[in-house]
Amino acid sequence: MTNHEPLALTVLGLGEMGRALAAALLPAGHPTTVWNRSPGRADELIKAGAHAATTIGEAVGASPVVITCLYDHASVHDVLDPVTADLAGRTVINVTTTTPEQSRELAEWARTRGIDYLDGGIMAVPEMISKPGSLILYSGSAEVFDRTEPALRLWGDSRFLGADAGLAPLCDLAILTPMYTMFAGFLHGAAMAASAGVSASDLAAMAAPFLGAVAPSVHHFAEVVDGGDYAAPGQQSLEFSDLSDFVAASEAADVDPILINAVQTLIRRQVEAGHGKDGFSRIYQSLRRS
Repeated sequence: MTNHEPLALTVLGLGEMGRALAAALLPAGHPTTVWNRSPGRADELIKAGAHAATTIGEAVGASPVVITCLYDHASVHDVLDPVTADLAGRTVINVTTTTPEQSRELAEWARTRGIDYLDGGIMAVPEMISKPGSLILYSGSAEVFDRTEPALRLWGDSRFLGADAGLAPLCDLAILTPMYTMFAGFLHGAAMAASAGVSASDLAAMAAPFLGAVAPSVHHFAEVVDGGDYAAPGQQSLEFSDLSDFVAASEAADVDPILINAVQTLIRRQVEAGHGKDGFSRIYQSLRRS
């Protein structure tokens, strides 16, 4: 397929993300069929030119490429298992959030049934699709990625990570992990500030610029971890990173210090092992089990 050849695609699952993915395909001229288990989700897409299939069999039969954007791993099987025969010789691109092992299972399931398979991890919220900052990670069949990439890039920056179908979901979850822990950390801080009458909104106004400024530090942490020199200059030592004051302040504010205690535990493991002079990045070694 060249950039000028439309590719017919079917999108299964019309939650907010599924609708955003389908909507991004239509302006580029790709014939797009959509299907959802519950009715009423396709009205705007139909107005924009999509075809709404009434059955899963019709949806799968309409296109050589089937996009699954469903609730979870089990729902992918619930939807696709009944139409396995119809999928033979077609391509499935699964952007449903799954674990790496679940994606590998789906890739093997597809292989044994004559279905080409590509897995995707969407690093964007629905509103970001087709806009700067949207990143979708892919792994599995390189041939499928190369063949469909002109359509996939309509959703955002498309990056192929390798043949292991589990790579995209692994990196997806690995990127979402610091996001969730950061959000949880902010809510912890909001609970502390509330004890003194400071609103969460006021705290957010103060915290957001600071968090944005320190976020690029992940590149430095990455260099240290990849290089393995935790004693390299320019790092805050683990001894200096002791979080006892954070725990005490949380307790005094009647806030559960569970989050801070978790980080404190990682720090103390390395300090007790004789690495207190090393940089904060060394807690990476506390996290790895092998």
